[in-house]
Amino acid sequence: MAFWLMKSEPDVYGIEHLQREGTTLWDGIRNYQARNFMRAMQIGDRAFFYHSNAKPPGIVGLMEVIETGLIDPSQFDPTNKYFDPKSSPDKPRWDCVRLRYVGTFGELLSLDALREQFSVEELPVVRNGNRLSILPVPEASAQRLFELLGPL
Repeated sequence: MAFWLMKSEPDVYGIEHLQREGTTLWDGIRNYQARNFMRAMQIGDRAFFYHSNAKPPGIVGLMEVIETGLIDPSQFDPTNKYFDPKSSPDKPRWDCVRLRYVGTFGELLSLDALREQFSVEELPVVRNGNRLSILPVPEASAQRLFELLGPL
C-alpha cells in the first residue's frame, strides 16, 4: 500500500462532501506530474485529504483508492471548466481515480504544524510555494502523520 496527499479546496469539494457521498471521482486534474502520480496509484492505497486554500490549510481526513485508470469525463465536456479541446475520446489526455471516504480526523493538522514536524524530503507539501495537488507520502512519513493525527 502506498500513501498520497490529495488537495482540494473545502468550499469546492471538502471532506464533508466526500463523507456525505461516500465515494467520488477525483477528476479535473490538469497538471501532468499530478496526473502521473494518479496513474501510479493502486487499489487499496490511502490518501490524506488536505484542505487547501483554507484558513488554515491542512490534513483533515483519509480516503482509499477503490478504482484506478479511469478516463476523466470532464475533459470532453465543453461546458466544464476542465474541458480540454486537445483531448478526444480516442486519445484522452487526463485520467482520474475513484476514492472512498475512510474517515475524518478529530482535528485538522495544519500546514504550519506539518512544517514544524517534517522536512521537504519527508513531506513535499511543506515546500514553500508548492501547488501540486497530488503528492506521494513516504511510508515513514505516513506513519508519523497517523501518530500526529490520532484516530479517525
